[in-house]
This record gives sequence, structure tokens and C-alpha cells, in this order.
Amino acid sequence: MIISASRRTDIPAFYSEWLMNRLESGYCTVPNPFNPNQISYVSLIPQDVDVIVFWTRNPRPMFKHLKSLDTKNYPYYFLHTLMNNPRSIDPFAPGMDHSLKTFKELVDRVGPHKVIWRYDPILFSNVTDVEFHKRSYTAIAKELRGYTFRSVISIADIYRKVGRRLHALMEYGIEMTPCQEEGFGDLMRTVADAASENGMEIFSCAEEIDLSPYGIYSGKCIDDEYIKRVFDLNLQRKKDPSQRRACGCVVSEAGFPTRAP
Repeated sequence: MIISASRRTDIPAFYSEWLMNRLESGYCTVPNPFNPNQISYVSLIPQDVDVIVFWTRNPRPMFKHLKSLDTKNYPYYFLHTLMNNPRSIDPFAPGMDHSLKTFKELVDRVGPHKVIWRYDPILFSNVTDVEFHKRSYTAIAKELRGYTFRSVISIADIYRKVGRRLHALMEYGIEMTPCQEEGFGDLMRTVADAASENGMEIFSCAEEIDLSPYGIYSGKCIDDEYIKRVFDLNLQRKKDPSQRRACGCVVSEAGFPTRAP
């Protein structure tokens, strides 16, 4: 069983103590997001957990628990989102200097194969245009050379809930701008080249757009092939049917903090 911790919230940043308590207890309970009264029981004993996949912008609160995870024989890897958006767009993200330092310290503790760099979502606006993302991605890729061997990108999809948030940004002078095909292609070539030049393979996340002409192929954030390569575990999992059509992730169980134990 693969534990996703978690698509719904940043467990390493905000709920690391909860997670360790649940691992110590050997289980957690997870509500159905569409029916909170429907509760699932998820075993967290080491014998039942193949891999834990952490999604985070700030793994630092997990540092003190890494030794315990290793002692308990939980295989794990981190999907670490690291961008340099202006504060007007991303006011609560850790600062770039802090994030780079944290990323590198995490790699020093667990190794580069267990930390994947996510640069997503790529949002096109009057303050984050193609040239901004070209500069930003290239600069971060250079900083992370040798600290990770995989990068994942995605383009922002404007869902209804996200659309409301973006509408609120208009009060601060932020306007979404369409990306012309030529500029988009130039950006994709730039990020693919920057990844390659800095020793990283690059994949897209849940993209309907075919980016393979630029050397960017559809990826899986929860990736049975990557797990095989890093942990020598042959899980042979099927695509998760609960995720979007373009999402290639294999089946996992959610780990998500609730009021219930």
C-alpha cells in the first residue's frame, strides 16, 4: 500500500506531529471529502505500508522525525514544491532563500533520489509571464544541480474554486494573461533544456497538453516505476481512477489529519 501524505494539505509543514502519532498508533481514519460521515480506516503499520509519498512546500518540521521513519523501516520520498512567485501571488509560501536551504538540507539527510522538485503550477499573469518563468525555473534548476534528479511541472488549471481566488488578486493589480503558442513553446524548451543541463529528467503532471515535442513527457507523482528504481519494490499498481483523466499516478491511500484519531 502506498500512502499519499497528502494531496489535500501540507502534512510535513503543518501536521508532522499528527503523522508521527498516527504511525505510532498504526492507523489513521480518513473522511470521504464528499461525504464526511463516511470514514475509512487506513493501516499504517510498517508491514502494510510500501511507501509514503510526502507532498510539501516546507518539509523542515519533518526533519526531526526522519530518523524515526528510517528506524521503523518506512520507505518514503518527498515531492517538494519550490517556486519563486511574487508575494502578491503567493503570500504564504516560504521565501526562496529559506526554501532552497531547506531543500538542500533535506537532500543532505535523505539523498537526492528521495526528493523530487515540483515547479507548479505555472501561472501566467502580468507579473509572472513567460520571461519570468524562464528566468525563475532556470535559476532554481542551477541551484538544485546535484540535489535532485527529477523535476515535475504543471500548468495552472483555473477551476471554479481557484478562479475565485484569482479574481480576488485583481484587487492587487494581478491579471491573468493568455500565453501565446510561440511563447509557450519557448518556455517549455527553456525548462526542458535547463533541467537537462542540470542533471534532471523532467515530466509533466496531469497535463492534457502533449509536451513531448519539447522533451517533457507525462509523469506520475506517485510513480510505481520510480519506486521500483529507488526502493527496488515491484508494486505493479494501476492508475488511480479517482484522479483526473490526465493524472498518471498509481493507486494510493490518503493520509489526512482529522479530528478523529
